[in-house]
Formats: sequence, structure tokens, C-alpha cells
Amino acid sequence: QLQLVESGGGLVQPGGSLRLSCAASGFSLNAFAMGWFRQAPGKEREGVSCIARSDGTTYYRDSVKGRFTVSRDNAKNTVYLQMNSLKPEDTALYYCAAVLSTSNWRWCTLGQYDYDYWGQGTQVTVSS
Repeated sequence: QLQLVESGGGLVQPGGSLRLSCAASGFSLNAFAMGWFRQAPGKEREGVSCIARSDGTTYYRDSVKGRFTVSRDNAKNTVYLQMNSLKPEDTALYYCAAVLSTSNWRWCTLGQYDYDYWGQGTQVTVSS
């Protein structure tokens, strides 16, 4: 059974850092482009970052550029989101997602409807 499990969320003060992990089981991430999404209360889910199978290709939403870094370790079947200089507006439930990408090693997307597999999410709260 394909499963994604996020971890690493928590409560952090503004300016702090967190590292989210997304571990896959039941399948190999090698063939998948991966995305990170978030949803704050009362708001739509939005794409935060994505990484292609070839991890030279990454995308970020404008509000997190320069603060967040996405990476992947295919040997560990895990994707990461390093979040620095966190702001209260980063508070949300963070999800990772996977989409099979067999034809283009350098493709990924911030569009949530392109993704087939989702984790349950990990809560990130930025507050003093």
C-alpha cells in the first residue's frame, strides 16, 4: 500500500526553523515528482515547493523563496522541507504529495490536482 507520512512539524517562534520529512512506504520515490503543500484554517490549500525526480529542478511559491529548501534522498525514500526564518503566516497544516513522473526527469508542479498520493499532514505553528 502506497503511503506518505510527514513528520517534523511543531510550534516554533518567529524567525525559527523546522525541517519537515516525508517518508514513503510501499513504493519507491525514485519514479515520482514530489510536492509540499499547506493549508491554513479557512484558506485554500496551496503549493509551497516541489522537486523533480532529478533534484536539480525545484520550484517555490514566491512567499517562501530564500527561506525554504526542498530536497530528496531517494536512498532513504524521503523528501525534506527545510524551513528557515519562519513567519506567523507560515502557520498551516503541511502535506507532502507524490505524482508518478516517468517521462520527464526534470518536471514537477505546484498544482495540487496533478498529484495522486497524499500524506496526512503535519502541523506547523509559528507563534511567540
